[in-house]
Amino acid sequence: MGDLNTALYMKFENERTRAASNLLAQVPDINPRIVYDLGCGPGNSTQLLRRRFPSASVIGLDSSNNMLQVARSRVTGAQFLKEDIEFWLPPKDVDLLFANASLHFVRDHYKLMVRLVSCLNEGGCIAVQMPNNMQEDSHALMRMIAADGPWADRLVPIAKTRAIIGPSDEYYRLLAPICSKLDIWQTTYIHPIDTPDRIVEWFEGAELHAFLEPLYPEERGEFLARYRAALSESYAPQPDGKFLLRYPRLFFVAQK
Repeated sequence: MGDLNTALYMKFENERTRAASNLLAQVPDINPRIVYDLGCGPGNSTQLLRRRFPSASVIGLDSSNNMLQVARSRVTGAQFLKEDIEFWLPPKDVDLLFANASLHFVRDHYKLMVRLVSCLNEGGCIAVQMPNNMQEDSHALMRMIAADGPWADRLVPIAKTRAIIGPSDEYYRLLAPICSKLDIWQTTYIHPIDTPDRIVEWFEGAELHAFLEPLYPEERGEFLARYRAALSESYAPQPDGKFLLRYPRLFFVAQK
C-alpha cells in the first residue's frame, strides 16, 4: 500500500491534536523515564509529550515514511523509529505508552492492548484514544460506495478488515483485571466543516486511503465524486452554511 499523504492529514491537525491533548490531560503525573508514542504520525502528539515530560526519553513509532520524515523535522529531542505497532514488542519496564488514533487500525487490538499492558512496569500507564465513528454516515457511506461499483471485488475485502471498536464495557472488562486504575470515557466532537469537499479531504488523509489505493486514477475520481455526492445528501447545511461532522472518540487511561 502506498504511503500516507501528510499534507492532507495535516490540513486538520488542530482537530486531530485536540483529542491527543484531551487524552494527555488525563495521564497521571508518573514521572516517566521512557515514553513511546505509538502511531505518532507527523509528530503532533509527540510534541505534546515532549512538552509534558521534558526530562523523559520520548520515542515515536510509525509505519509511514512520510509521517516520520515530518515528525523528525518538527520535534527536536525525540527519537523516531519505523515500526508496525501491530507486531512491535516494547522492552520490559515501560513507563508510558501513548496511542492517539492508532490502535483502532489493528484488527485484533484487544490482544494488542493486553500485550502492551504486560510490558508496563508497576505504576506504568497506557493512554489510548480510538475514533469510534464506524457507524457514522461519514464511514457508512465509504463502505456503501465500496460495495456498489466496479471496484467491489477489490474494496469489499478491505471494508471487512476494518477493526470494529467495541462498547466501552468490553474494554473495561478486558483491562480492569490487569490494571490498578482505569479511566474510560467517550467524547463526541462536533466539527463545523465548510463544505462536503472538506469532509472528503479530512478522510483522504486517513481512512479513505485504504479504499483509494487499489483503484485506478479514473476510478478514484469516480469513487470520490460518489462519496462527495452522498455526503452532500446526508449532511444538511446549518443556517450559517457549515456542515456538522460528528466524530465520536473512545478514550481510556490505564495504570498497572
